[in-house]
Amino acid sequence: MMGQTHWSYRLPVGRVLVIATWNYPLQLLGIQLLQSVMAGNRTVVKPSERSPRSQRLLVELAREAMRDVGLPVEMITSTEATRDAGRTILETEQFDHVVFTGSTAVGKQIAEVCARTLTPSTLELSGRDSALVLADANVAIAAQSIWHAVTMNAGQTCMAPRRVLVERAAYGPFIAAMRPLVAASRPMKLADAAMADRCVQLVQAAMLQGGCSLGGVVEMANRGVMRPLCVAGCERDAALVLGDHFGPVLAVLAVDGLEDAVAVHRAAGQHLATSIYTGRPDQLLADQSFIAALGSNVVTINDTVLPTAHPATSIEGRGASGWGASRGEAGLRALSREVTCSTTSGRVRTPLDEPSASVKGWLRKLAFGGRRGATANVSQGAGDHELGNAGVHQSASQSEHGVTNT
Repeated sequence: MMGQTHWSYRLPVGRVLVIATWNYPLQLLGIQLLQSVMAGNRTVVKPSERSPRSQRLLVELAREAMRDVGLPVEMITSTEATRDAGRTILETEQFDHVVFTGSTAVGKQIAEVCARTLTPSTLELSGRDSALVLADANVAIAAQSIWHAVTMNAGQTCMAPRRVLVERAAYGPFIAAMRPLVAASRPMKLADAAMADRCVQLVQAAMLQGGCSLGGVVEMANRGVMRPLCVAGCERDAALVLGDHFGPVLAVLAVDGLEDAVAVHRAAGQHLATSIYTGRPDQLLADQSFIAALGSNVVTINDTVLPTAHPATSIEGRGASGWGASRGEAGLRALSREVTCSTTSGRVRTPLDEPSASVKGWLRKLAFGGRRGATANVSQGAGDHELGNAGVHQSASQSEHGVTNT
């Protein structure tokens, strides 16, 4: 506005609680801690009960780094790693933002606690996503890339695919490329023995529904140790296809075109990162309606998971995969707040003096477009604030004709 100057600043939100996850204890906590401190926040870390020592060490190293560069080490503190400690600090202390990475079930509990005090939060929850292999894809590259994503970190990666949807023309070659990769896989130990048992049970159930194990005989998990498994020819309603698990198991099924693939993909209802393998990436990227139909905030083409490790890549969940941004520019901005300041010169101030006759005429034209029969009563008071600085009233006749002034 005339006579005014405006500035915008990014300032720290204040005090941030980071509730860390265990599956990537250094990488995920590291970037969240770094961004919170970079934004100028006092940051409290609640380590995961499954990875307490590594995350406590990370906090100690971060505090040493703060001391070395002359920043107050008190900006970073930590709690005990127990679940009770996390629950207590969340319910009894006041924070300006809460960051959580973990399961959807726990994310809902944290959202409920934050809602009581209207505390903003970033919830980076898991996905149950798909890899789509189109008819023109390089199936050898697709198979190798997808299987690597499924088995890395013993399958405990929130953005790893749970199912592969292969266009029918590429289905046979893709299965042929997958079979030796699955057969060569070695046993892996999961952090949760019960989850390893569940993964094997899901595979067995899918096979009872007509699926075929690409790795031969399916062995039971032993104290959390299991061999990565892949089932081809799964029924669409199989629990393995729906993907409610966190381990190195994969479902593969044939689809009839993109529309069919999207329908199967969306049925799982929890989308974080979707992969597409195709020989025409530019054409696919140009189709924004198709990208939007996937429902994911991260789409990787001709690769899976690894591109999301780039520190400039922001992750932002939707629905059951959470909300708020982490990492990248968007993640940094989420841990700061924008403050707008303005100055007004002495010549242009409110309330304004009563407008002159010529200004009143201009206001009438602006409000009513010069239409015949349109009238406006102009307040004689210089400062009728209830009706606006210019003091323009809405007459009854104008109201009957649907004319509204604000």
